[in-house]
Amino acid sequence: MKDILYTFACWISLSYAFGQDSTRVVTNFKDTIAVKPDTSYWQKSFNGGVNFNQASFSNWSGGGVNSIALGTVIAARALYEKGRTSWDNTADLQLGYVTQLGTTRKAADQIILISVLGHKIAPKWDLFVSGTFNTFFAPGYRYDNLPADRTRLKVSNFFAPAQFTFAAGIAYKPNDWFSLRMSPIAPRLTFVTDDAVRVRQLADGTYIADPTQVAFGVQPGKTTRTEWLAFQLQAVLNRNLTENISINTRYQLFTQYANLNNVNHRLDLILTAKVNRFISTTFGLIALYNKDFNASLQIQQTLAIGLVYNVSSFHKKKEAQKAADPLPGRF
Repeated sequence: MKDILYTFACWISLSYAFGQDSTRVVTNFKDTIAVKPDTSYWQKSFNGGVNFNQASFSNWSGGGVNSIALGTVIAARALYEKGRTSWDNTADLQLGYVTQLGTTRKAADQIILISVLGHKIAPKWDLFVSGTFNTFFAPGYRYDNLPADRTRLKVSNFFAPAQFTFAAGIAYKPNDWFSLRMSPIAPRLTFVTDDAVRVRQLADGTYIADPTQVAFGVQPGKTTRTEWLAFQLQAVLNRNLTENISINTRYQLFTQYANLNNVNHRLDLILTAKVNRFISTTFGLIALYNKDFNASLQIQQTLAIGLVYNVSSFHKKKEAQKAADPLPGRF
């Protein structure tokens, strides 16, 4: 009986000891969050925000237009690290609409999914293979330079276009907040599954739908374009500038070896300034130069304040440096 009581007492003591260590504290900007320890070699983060803007006028002598704007931004990351092997997965999602005078138009839209499998060969160097996928959530329209009988013209849709890039190469990672990936092997597939996005510009500068036109580099009558022999370079910077301000940016260069005069450039940047745990201001910028999409530089810029939710289980590094804070964004 004494042995049973002794065993029971030991079990309670051990349970209490382990119970005291059943959670650990992680930080999100200045906030601390208690979470259960993860022994699966995974680190995860989620950063989601909802932005809402509204304006209304009644007998206002200065004039104005009633409007409502709603947008969502999500950045999620899941990183597996064990020994020399790592598997980094990120998702960047945006969707927003503006309603004015009873007309609703899309203000922001993107889906970007990136998965990188790496193997460390030196303290700052990895061999890697990766996959990058991007498209839109919803149809997109142009509203200017149209015939008199048209108010809008579809120019994009889900999987129109969509791109998948497979890449293999070497990555330089000098620290936790910067990475440079160089891929001499980077085939890319471009999809256009909706012929309604094929348009043609007339002599008077107006645009009309024309299913016989090339769209996003995909020939008429086809849904896929393949670029087999290509090079890709990606640079990623993701760090907390201060306790309440973070920057999350990615630059991508892509070109075919057979067509080096057509180099594609893309820059994605998100700057977040946190007011408190649930409110933040976000500045977003997407700059794209791709002759297959448009002969000119394309820019999407957003600035919003709204509700935000952040949670991260990324570990703090032992070395004392400003950039070692857990980073909620993509890598």
